[in-house]
Amino acid sequence: MKLDDYVVDVLMRDLVGHDRRPVGFLVYLWLAAEEQRSGKAVQISYQELAESVGVSKSSAQSAVGWLVRRKLLDVTKQTVTATPRYKVLAPWKREEGSRKAR
Repeated sequence: MKLDDYVVDVLMRDLVGHDRRPVGFLVYLWLAAEEQRSGKAVQISYQELAESVGVSKSSAQSAVGWLVRRKLLDVTKQTVTATPRYKVLAPWKREEGSRKAR
């Protein structure tokens, strides 16, 4: 797996140190790895996500909410009660691309 340098050099410090949301970083990292392995968005329940990361279900839910607010994660559901589908976002890549285009 090729991990983007930004994730470790900047995002980890930002989520863990500044935001004080270490579980958010773990959830982001796990979802990014899983998405890269499967090649598509990850559909997983909060309980399964929590068990995969090694945290409580409420911690996983809170982390997902925070990542969505930070625009690092997109969550969709086919119905209100459906299992969420997570798409990992990397907004810094768009910023780099727009700087290069100028």
